[in-house]
Amino acid sequence: MLYTESPKMHDFAFPVTAWSTVLLGGLYLWLTILVIMVRRTDGIVLGDNNDRIMAKKIRGQANAAEQIPLGLILIALNEALNPAPTPLVIAAFLVIGRYLHAVYFAKDGTHFRFRLYGMLFTLIAQILGLIGVVVGLLF
Repeated sequence: MLYTESPKMHDFAFPVTAWSTVLLGGLYLWLTILVIMVRRTDGIVLGDNNDRIMAKKIRGQANAAEQIPLGLILIALNEALNPAPTPLVIAAFLVIGRYLHAVYFAKDGTHFRFRLYGMLFTLIAQILGLIGVVVGLLF
């Protein structure tokens, strides 16, 4: 096996996607740990045991699992197809949106606005990402 030097950040084709993955992967890990902690504390092996707080934590983690992959794909495609700052703007909306959304689900009693603005920012990121991919493919 030949030794090759690891790529530096300036040589890497998808730095915005990579950093977004680090930030959103950490968020997903945090949400997963919160679910695990409640399961262990309350002895819930499967499901939510009709516990509202547990159900909320499970949905927060699941929603992240549903929304983050598409966002990362759109960021990567925009990095490949469009000039800066397009992918960075999409990433900023996605990361901010996902963190706002997660705060609502992670802490019981948090105001509903966190969820509302979190989803709004996430949807803006997805819409911008889709538009960017179409524009990149056509032009």
